[in-house]
Amino acid sequence: MSEFNRRTFLKSVGGTGVALTVAGCMGGGDGDGDGSTTTGTTASGDTTTTADVTTLTPGTASGFPPFEYVNESGDLVGFDVDLLSAVVEQTDGYELGSWEDLAFDQLIVALDNGNIDVAAAAMTINPDRDETIDFTDPYYDANQAVLVREGGSFRPENKEDLADRPIGAQAGTTGKDQMDSLVEDGTISSSQTNTYENYVLAVQDLANGNIDAVIVDTPVAETFVANRNVVVSFTIETGEQYGFGVRENASDLQSALNEGLQAVRDDGTYADLTEQYFASE
Repeated sequence: MSEFNRRTFLKSVGGTGVALTVAGCMGGGDGDGDGSTTTGTTASGDTTTTADVTTLTPGTASGFPPFEYVNESGDLVGFDVDLLSAVVEQTDGYELGSWEDLAFDQLIVALDNGNIDVAAAAMTINPDRDETIDFTDPYYDANQAVLVREGGSFRPENKEDLADRPIGAQAGTTGKDQMDSLVEDGTISSSQTNTYENYVLAVQDLANGNIDAVIVDTPVAETFVANRNVVVSFTIETGEQYGFGVRENASDLQSALNEGLQAVRDDGTYADLTEQYFASE
């Protein structure tokens, strides 16, 4: 795995901040439960197969560094990508196929439709999502951060200070939920909300002065602070936890991934990846 360098992140995603799309095979696209098998059959729900290995189609949403992004070579990389790969290597009977790079708000739909088998996209475990899909054990903790332009005069200290300001967030995220709550309580109007396909585009708009703040997960905010002229103005304590998403009732796969997560924690791989992607420089 190549060393992640926060200061060269903009080169990784390109000068415009628009991430490339990864072309992936729809290995799990037959909607047959936990993936496609090399040989044999796969039953609906919990996977049963006569083959030795079941190939999983993983899905993510790039533009969320350092968890998932496209580097300057056009490769999908990041903490989630490396972590899921390491986790699946620890399982018996599963392997990863080609990645699908989707819009974040399409990942649950893709899981439900059988187009992907695992969602690895810094996805917060919450009751709304848990009604539709199942999650592995948590693998990362986060809160929400409010980014503003570095050197600007606007320095909000709490959500009330965001009153009547144009705000941005990525579609389908808990940051978007926080932005929507500002509309619900009358802090901002719906016309002052700005929704983006990914946070690279949101932060680009912030840096260009088109919006005044972006609400984003704290670890991702730190990456943007290291690479763009933005700063964290304040943090919203949400106590979120990320998990890998799987289809409902895919309990065999869910259990295998949980065992793999524990294995990579025990053998030091998780600590190594955390150091690689999140250690302060």
